[in-house]
Amino acid sequence: MINSHIIQLLAPKIQTFPSGKEFIYLVGPIKLPVNLDGETHTFQWYSWMKSEKAMESGELIESLATAELAERQQSSVLVYGEFAEAQEALIRMHSICHTGDIFGSKRCDCGFQLEQSMKMIAAHGAGALFYLANHEGRGIGLFSKAMAYLLQEEGLDTVDANLQLGFTDDARIYDDAIAVLRALRTAPVTLITNNPRKLAALQEAGLNVGGRVPLWGDRSAFNEKYLQTKVSRSGHLAENDAWAGEETLLPHAQA
Repeated sequence: MINSHIIQLLAPKIQTFPSGKEFIYLVGPIKLPVNLDGETHTFQWYSWMKSEKAMESGELIESLATAELAERQQSSVLVYGEFAEAQEALIRMHSICHTGDIFGSKRCDCGFQLEQSMKMIAAHGAGALFYLANHEGRGIGLFSKAMAYLLQEEGLDTVDANLQLGFTDDARIYDDAIAVLRALRTAPVTLITNNPRKLAALQEAGLNVGGRVPLWGDRSAFNEKYLQTKVSRSGHLAENDAWAGEETLLPHAQA
């Protein structure tokens, strides 16, 4: 049994709300100081998990030790500034990339986009970065992504590699992130993305999306084919100046 005092401390930090036929449990905020170019910016960190079962906070806390949550990843959101109340706010729906975000792989631009979007949000003054754990490899998982990488080394592009393994080009679903966003903010948001599918997913869910900010950069010989495939086959929206290697930010967010 968990000590009742511990439950009293944690319970107020847990929000519960439905997502389809399941329930989302959102815990936070937690202060998270982050180093961006030598400066410390304090974000507010939340994490969430899903369950088919509706539980009171105390029951949820009691279940953690036997839930084996380490066997499956949970998603996060980093909130900056007065996100709920700010007149304008940037958001980024960032798909986890084990190789790019953690190891700094140059086969993609994910690590660059993760750090750059955090810088953009901090410079803007209000925003949120959603870090989506079930989106690895555009939703196929890390092990399948490793298989896709092997096919890419044989000449297939990222789209064909996924298709040849029996997946769709992009299997990502944003329902849970959208439910969390609704719980944190109802005012308009501007989405940091080059991907019109992300924009469409938010708009089709009825979210108040005021616009889009592109995020291109970190182009190299290692990821040139990957970036070109994003535009030519996945429909990403290229900006001429950004495609030439220049960073594209909001006017007041430029260094």
